[in-house]
Amino acid sequence: MITASIVKELRDKTNAGMMDCKKVLTETNGDLEASIKLLRERGIMKSAKMNDRAATEGIISARVNGSANSGILLEVNCETDFVSRNENFQAFVSEIADKLAASDAQDHAAALAISHGESSLDTFVKEKVLELGENLQFRKFVRFDAASGGVVASYIHLGGKVGVLLEVGTTNTATASKAGFQELIKDLTLHIAASAPKGLSRDDIPQDIVDAEKEIYRVRLLEQGKPANILENILKGQLAKFFAESCFLEQGFVKDPDITINQLLELKGKELGDTLTVTRFVRFGLGE
Repeated sequence: MITASIVKELRDKTNAGMMDCKKVLTETNGDLEASIKLLRERGIMKSAKMNDRAATEGIISARVNGSANSGILLEVNCETDFVSRNENFQAFVSEIADKLAASDAQDHAAALAISHGESSLDTFVKEKVLELGENLQFRKFVRFDAASGGVVASYIHLGGKVGVLLEVGTTNTATASKAGFQELIKDLTLHIAASAPKGLSRDDIPQDIVDAEKEIYRVRLLEQGKPANILENILKGQLAKFFAESCFLEQGFVKDPDITINQLLELKGKELGDTLTVTRFVRFGLGE
């Protein structure tokens, strides 16, 4: 039996991943020295040692299925812009994206564990480290499987520096095929890429962030000599402005700042004869 303690000991000695350690220990019947030798032969120890080198370049990629009801967004990092522009690396990221799109992996941990050839996707990444000679990290992954009537869309900006995945709900299945809806979806993903909202609505902004902003405004107002009896009202106005800048639904539309995203959805919904709801979104910025 391969115990957790011997897996930890091997990890401590080699810096290799847990799944790699478990695999070689199983193959060697728990022989620690033989497992270290096997990891060295496979190059996994060398790739593990590169993990401390900063990997802030790379590519963000997306896939949406033909029915537009499921999509993925992922980020794979490398150390230099030179490698990120390399056709080999780009094909590597594309292969990962295609593999994940065809899988049922729902989160990053599950994505790393899916099979790829005779090993896992995690091992596939480590093997590529040895080939390219840079620290590579499959850093982020998210999947959206839309609810009934939902549509998933993606947008990749600046050659893979920014990526967006969006789900919009409809009440009429015919809406998704209409040109006006498709234009709206494109505009919404562009807006998210450009405006980087912190959350969908006020409920998505962590309370500690709201409290910190409120305290900053309070200190500024006190330094300006604002009377205590009007301080709370001013603070409410300052927080409302903060939410308008941070919450996707309250932000001014990037192509027409005089209307909010909420108002845009209402207007477009009336044009299309439907009720449109942004269910969720995610935005990846390279290295963020």
